[in-house]
Amino acid sequence: MSSIKQDFSCRYAYGRAAETVMLSEKGQDYMAFAIDGGVCSFVLCDGVGLSYRGDFASSFLGRGLLAWLRSGSELSQNQLERKLHELTTASAKESDFYEMKDSTPQLLKEVLQEKQRLGSEAMYICGRIEKPSRFQRKGKLWLAWQGDSRLRLFEEHMELTPCLGDRFKTSERWSTRSGPVGGKPHVYERKLDESSGYRLLMYSDGLNDLDPISEWVPDEQVQVLMNALHTGGLEDDASFLEIMW
Repeated sequence: MSSIKQDFSCRYAYGRAAETVMLSEKGQDYMAFAIDGGVCSFVLCDGVGLSYRGDFASSFLGRGLLAWLRSGSELSQNQLERKLHELTTASAKESDFYEMKDSTPQLLKEVLQEKQRLGSEAMYICGRIEKPSRFQRKGKLWLAWQGDSRLRLFEEHMELTPCLGDRFKTSERWSTRSGPVGGKPHVYERKLDESSGYRLLMYSDGLNDLDPISEWVPDEQVQVLMNALHTGGLEDDASFLEIMW
């Protein structure tokens, strides 16, 4: 568990699934955030394990979305869809450079080649928080997502997550071959009061033990969940990002 305190207070943690660690493989989650004065941009991507190189999809998508969020571009559903399709074109070209080793058994190679043809996939959450300023009386929160990673919003001690709707589905994701899958991206935005006390929490499904908990969870307890000694290690990759302001 790590944390930083600037204009925003952020806590973050990442852990690979026990099986991934045992096989010395890369994790398939990607998480990043950037604080630019009174603006915080962030992404959390979960590579789809049954697709070809979900780790590539999550990192490529995450880096592309974070750069877009930080660029100061207009944030809207149309602009997001345009960016997702731009990233699809760019990622398809880059993923073609990933070649299988000659030592890969022929049958496995054929399976992987078919997966490669279908593309790499990732679920994602992304957004930007803008604090009130002398140019902007009220702050602004903009969120977008596809997939079943958790996204929860609190103001003081009240959870506002129901306002996001029941729109977190495993069938929705982004593909390096076809862009958004399972429908259009979901977008939510709201004005923010000048008062502080907001908390935005997001985590991938490897930390679903947090689902029933509304209270703020101390560092050491989050670490217990990340270590997952009660299950012999994480059953899936786990990313945790909390932003308070």
